[in-house]
Amino acid sequence: MLKTKIFSLALAAVSSIGSLAFAADKDIVDTAVGAGSFKTLAKALGAADLVSALKGPGPFTVFAPTDAAFAKLPAATLADLLKPENKAKLAAILTYHVVSGKVMAADVVKIKGATTLNGQRVDVKVDGSTVNIDGAKVVTPDIACTNGVIHVIDSVILPASDAIPAVADKAGKFKTLLAAVKAAGLVETLSGPGPFTVFAPTDEAFAKIPAAALADLLKPENKAKLAGILTYHVVPGRVYSEAAVAAKSAKTVQGGAVAIKATDKGAFVDDAKIIATDVDASNGVIHIIDSVMMPK
Repeated sequence: MLKTKIFSLALAAVSSIGSLAFAADKDIVDTAVGAGSFKTLAKALGAADLVSALKGPGPFTVFAPTDAAFAKLPAATLADLLKPENKAKLAAILTYHVVSGKVMAADVVKIKGATTLNGQRVDVKVDGSTVNIDGAKVVTPDIACTNGVIHVIDSVILPASDAIPAVADKAGKFKTLLAAVKAAGLVETLSGPGPFTVFAPTDEAFAKIPAAALADLLKPENKAKLAGILTYHVVPGRVYSEAAVAAKSAKTVQGGAVAIKATDKGAFVDDAKIIATDVDASNGVIHIIDSVMMPK
């Protein structure tokens, strides 16, 4: 039933855009330029030096915002992004709209997310015949190109721009973790390029530790011990939940390995329950856990 609705949506899109849907003799860039409704996107690709990449063999799946979608951004914001000094930031946003491989609408509706060329993952939500990518509605799916496929969206989607400590700070429930990271001298490291995967204990998780023991850990003379505990919660690379569970274990920055499993009671890393997953940061991903893990 769902595939039928998606197919119906695609047929409706074909009738509304005429020959564009059949432009499989052109690459992604030329198809977008020829459509006439992606002038801002084409300009942005040029400013970010991504034109040659998206004219390459690919294949790529591009979630392409229309000119109307870009017009939703404040004019000053868009103008600022197109400045040469913001080239890296613009490229990060544009590559967040691109997924490696050719993912057609019938396949998109089967997944909950997709890792982009930016490194971060977009969320995919399906409601009847409506498909949303990070909240942006897919208005025209399956525009075939020689090096991939375009799905037209009605809004520009933006990747996380904050590093892991800033994301945790804005969440408001990791005050103890952030205090510990600061005491261990790890703020600069976790704000660096990474990427890192952090299993982040909440304030409630730290509250399970006796107050005296926690206060002792935060003392300057116990900095090395505290750093060892905290780095046991960090895995190199950006590992999303499905990959983490499939791997069953992961070597941490501390050097030890954590065990990862999924049961009928939920997903666990060592004995800590994973209560939320896949919180993106500019330099990694956060999975929230309900207990502090101790190195073996």
